[in-house]
Amino acid sequence: MLPYWFDSIVPDLLTGRTVLVAAHGNSLRALVKHLDGISDEDIAGLNIPTGIPLSYELDADFKPLKPGGTYLDPDAAKAAIEAVKNQGKKK
Repeated sequence: MLPYWFDSIVPDLLTGRTVLVAAHGNSLRALVKHLDGISDEDIAGLNIPTGIPLSYELDADFKPLKPGGTYLDPDAAKAAIEAVKNQGKKK
């Protein structure tokens, strides 16, 4: 993911473009890990829900203005995160 970040996303951001990344949860988790400086141990506990847009605003050094970003539909994100957490648990 980091080569894509540095080779494709950052150059577009430098031109002032808004970049949309649509990817699998594991790829998104890797990008969020980099942006937010999440440890290897903590990243395993991060659940990113499918289909809920997550927005990051970055400063001039490409650091998040708000760590963790902002879900465009926070209520739907919260419910989806809980659903992801509960996948595979016995009912």
